[in-house]
Amino acid sequence: MDIKKLQALVIDALEDVKAQDIRAFDTVHLTSLFDRMAIASGTSNRQTKALAASVRDKVKENGGSIISIEGEDTGEWVLVDLGDMIVHIMQPAIRDYYRLEEIWGEKEIKLGAAKRTSKRTASADGADEAPKKRTTRHLAASQATLDDEPKKPARKTTTRTATTTTAKKTAAAKTAKVPVGKKVKVAAPKSTSSAPKKATAKRTPAKAKTA
Repeated sequence: MDIKKLQALVIDALEDVKAQDIRAFDTVHLTSLFDRMAIASGTSNRQTKALAASVRDKVKENGGSIISIEGEDTGEWVLVDLGDMIVHIMQPAIRDYYRLEEIWGEKEIKLGAAKRTSKRTASADGADEAPKKRTTRHLAASQATLDDEPKKPARKTTTRTATTTTAKKTAAAKTAKVPVGKKVKVAAPKSTSSAPKKATAKRTPAKAKTA
């Protein structure tokens, strides 16, 4: 496991159980046995044991290995050996007495910077592991053509549909007013019906006179 990721996991595990006065140091220049050291305080035997268990579980969940854990019986000073990193969890009186910061604390690592570095490393690893999609030349050309084509607004389609529907309704209304299958009676004009009656009236007296 990357040392920057490991130190971030340890700090997160200690913060989860409310450890006090967490400090981390770079020890590469002092010894070849380990690269980092973390020191934290617990207010009681119960809390120091819980802090050690939190560090152990957090590292194991992320694929790390635990070399050994010492001091869980008393809980005054619990040491967690992670190989490249050593974690000292101590009660305040024991910590003030041994003063490990004065021995190993030449190069202190700021906790905020350690977390930011670990996040960048994790994001870079995720980007490298992400599979890259392969596209052929024909597919790339077709995608470029589709992207260049202007998209038609959806409002024009809606307006055309509404206009067509209105026209259909108007035509149906006009057709409904005309009755189908009924015979229409047409009255004869008045001039043609009155003309024959007058002609017969005049012809009758003429015949009587000749007789």
